[in-house]
Amino acid sequence: MKQNFTVRQGALDGVEVFLSVARHRSFRQAAAELGVTPSAVSQTVRVLEARIGATLFIRTTRSVGLTEAGERFLAHAKPAFDELVAASEVARGFGQRPTGLLRLSVPRAVVPILLEPLIASFCAAYPEVEVEIAASKELIDLAAQGFDAGIRLGQFVDADMVAIPLTPPLRLIVVGSPAYLAARGLPAHTDELRQHACLRWRRSGGALALWSFNDQGRTIEIAVAGPLIANDFPTMLGAAIEGMGLAQLPEPLAAEGLRARKLMQVLEPFAPVIPGVFLYYPDRRQMMPKLRAFIDHVKSRAAADGKAADTQ
Repeated sequence: MKQNFTVRQGALDGVEVFLSVARHRSFRQAAAELGVTPSAVSQTVRVLEARIGATLFIRTTRSVGLTEAGERFLAHAKPAFDELVAASEVARGFGQRPTGLLRLSVPRAVVPILLEPLIASFCAAYPEVEVEIAASKELIDLAAQGFDAGIRLGQFVDADMVAIPLTPPLRLIVVGSPAYLAARGLPAHTDELRQHACLRWRRSGGALALWSFNDQGRTIEIAVAGPLIANDFPTMLGAAIEGMGLAQLPEPLAAEGLRARKLMQVLEPFAPVIPGVFLYYPDRRQMMPKLRAFIDHVKSRAAADGKAADTQ
């Protein structure tokens, strides 16, 4: 059962007016500084005195002075109010220009192949922003854990998030080392995976991921078996290069191994296309400039890469 409570309101009401009168020792000059009428200043001070329960000013027709209570109140209120103003200025700075700490939750696999060049160019463009990268396989609650945005494969991004593509759709490919394939043979059909050692991936929720394929436009999923279970793609990639078995990986992650002939692709006609890598973040009406700057930078880099690809 909820208990009734009252939120204290007005604790700072009238403090700025009090400080202005105390500084000028004049209601009229305080009114001019604040852009209000002297009667409004007088009324505000009376309300403040009533709320505090003590007279703060000694008023005569010729001068305005502070009572002992007023002197004590001034001694405590002025530094506190100055701190509040300073805090407001700092917060306003965060709201007006890209600055501060930008926290990103990302899978470890995307850091070297995607994020490092992107972050390097962003930090050069926005030197007042510090970027923190938390590499993790876990799908976390961005808001609850204090992250500004995350990066994940499209199929793992919740529907209530705003998602911006960092890459075009990509293929999931099956790869193995030349030594492994020389010893075990090249599978020509997905049915032959039963005779192969397959490196498996455990999702963050605990389930073992099935291998997905495109069989003439029809999606099929296969439960495979093998000597190793990993919880991230880089571990599976390293195991495949070492000849432990076949691995199904996003194509960009295996690209370097293929170029270096440390890996060979098999079952190419069955490779499915999946959504690419996305930057995602909660839908916020008032987005901090640091995140807006990063999103704009992502979009401009994607547009530049697209133009470069068109000219090749």
